[in-house]
Amino acid sequence: MKKIGFIGGGNMATAIIKGLIAQNGSADFIGVFDLSEEKCAAMREMGVNVYASSPEVVRLSDIIVLAVKPQNYAEVLEEIKGVVSTDKTFVSIAAGISISYVQTALECECPVVRVMPNTPLLLKKGASALCPSDNISDEDKQVVYDMFAGSGVCEYITEDHMNEIISVNGSSPAYIYLFAKAMADYAASKGIDYDRAMNLVCATLEGSAAMLRESGDSADVLIDKVSSKGGTTIAALEQLRKHGFTEAISAAMEACTKRAEELGK
Repeated sequence: MKKIGFIGGGNMATAIIKGLIAQNGSADFIGVFDLSEEKCAAMREMGVNVYASSPEVVRLSDIIVLAVKPQNYAEVLEEIKGVVSTDKTFVSIAAGISISYVQTALECECPVVRVMPNTPLLLKKGASALCPSDNISDEDKQVVYDMFAGSGVCEYITEDHMNEIISVNGSSPAYIYLFAKAMADYAASKGIDYDRAMNLVCATLEGSAAMLRESGDSADVLIDKVSSKGGTTIAALEQLRKHGFTEAISAAMEACTKRAEELGK
């Protein structure tokens, strides 16, 4: 079995590691390094091997997941470049960090998989976009795919769209949480219990997603099916359009993409 190492033991690494343990029934093949002793202790409780440094993760692993913030990539890659080789595959899960950025910083044409996951991986409901470099082996490509597919949905995306895809599945849970909160806050302002309202909102989001995926209807058709002429839904949609709902979402996604491009420079 391939040994998988993580540099960084935060929420995303934890989500991926839990998925790997669930798939394989053991954490023997997983290692991690993190500066936080608290995070290291949590990893030990899961049976994960805790390593003393990031170079040690690289030496003892076949596939290395770079689970640190984009701002820390340069420092981490500088620390490990002395122990890398072309038989090591690196997985980048940070916004804006390209395959060429990793290879250039490591001074090595090692295989790299660029991945944009999202935090619902914690509940095995993740959505991950993957882009492997051309020089990756079929085996490592499959291992990395399974690493994320075990905790949700995966799609391969070409790298020229990896910055744009962040706004689609990486950052987008925050937009949805904000939308849900606005709905529940409105209910509370009208005297409806917040928790009861949020329960209904969450169920509605889940059901709506199922309709989009399983009904066979397009989003436009589904909107029409809910919108009776002169009814309540039409009144609501008119206000959303009046206040530039679609334009606001588009502008938010564009800002997300722009920031990803900035982080990768």
